[in-house]
Amino acid sequence: MGTSRFAPSSTGPAHPGTLLAALLGWLDARSRGDQWLVRIEDLDPERTRPEWDAGLQEALGWLGLAWDGFQRQSERDGAHAAALDRLAARGGLYPCTCSRRDLAAAGMPSALGGFAYPGTCRERPLPAGGWRSSTEPLRLRLPAQRFEIADESGRDLSGDPSRDPGDPVVRRRDGAIAYHLAGVVDDVDAGVTRIVRGHDLAATTATQWAIQAALDAPHPEYRHHLLLLEERGEKLAKFHGAVGFPTLREHLSGPAMCGVLAAAAGLRPTPEPVQPEALVADFDWSRVATRDRTLRWTGDRLLLLPATA
Repeated sequence: MGTSRFAPSSTGPAHPGTLLAALLGWLDARSRGDQWLVRIEDLDPERTRPEWDAGLQEALGWLGLAWDGFQRQSERDGAHAAALDRLAARGGLYPCTCSRRDLAAAGMPSALGGFAYPGTCRERPLPAGGWRSSTEPLRLRLPAQRFEIADESGRDLSGDPSRDPGDPVVRRRDGAIAYHLAGVVDDVDAGVTRIVRGHDLAATTATQWAIQAALDAPHPEYRHHLLLLEERGEKLAKFHGAVGFPTLREHLSGPAMCGVLAAAAGLRPTPEPVQPEALVADFDWSRVATRDRTLRWTGDRLLLLPATA
């Protein structure tokens, strides 16, 4: 039996894109007889709120998705610190003073968007008191190495993350553990063998793969899927003002929402209400759409628009 996870950030209400990722990950796990874990990523002190944490769990229950285990990243300080100890003992950590403005001035565009880190500070040592006494962000020194990684869908995830996007930040200036390291450590400790997520995160895979290698951790299988978009062509997401769970629940039942998502994914021809359990028996990734789908919120219902190119 394998283990997969769904790891939303508690930085806003669940929206249709969140729920699609949850549904596809749950169906993948249930169709394979795997465990499905929920992990709330709540390490950003400036953006996370307890009510959004609770709301995410409530939204999953409303949709009809039961999980087999639960984690909250903010409760795993000890595991994250132990990973930093291991990386420091291997000479992998260094403090970095570079700002986003500095990266832009260096002028190394990244294929991931923005600018790659050019390694400006990578020869700096940790302070005498070790990584815990650093008041600056910490980065992980990655070896120059190209990792050959294939997504199950055929997407090529290969790359040399030491060059692009460059050595990742593993602890922020405010002391919070950064996304890449926390996610890898939590996956390892939970025994995650399979990661199913939207293709907007595909470009982060090589960096996570390199961190797994630095921790002598096994590499999970990856499967990236379609996204839901707003009409302007951007990802349907909370920071674009997409309709959230509280509003959806006022106008739709859980089965009705599941029906819209199933139709968007190509699992059902029309968005008729359905329970997630009814989708398990004939779930197969060959039936899941590969092109992104666009939704329109009319104020009281979701309309599924034609697939994008």
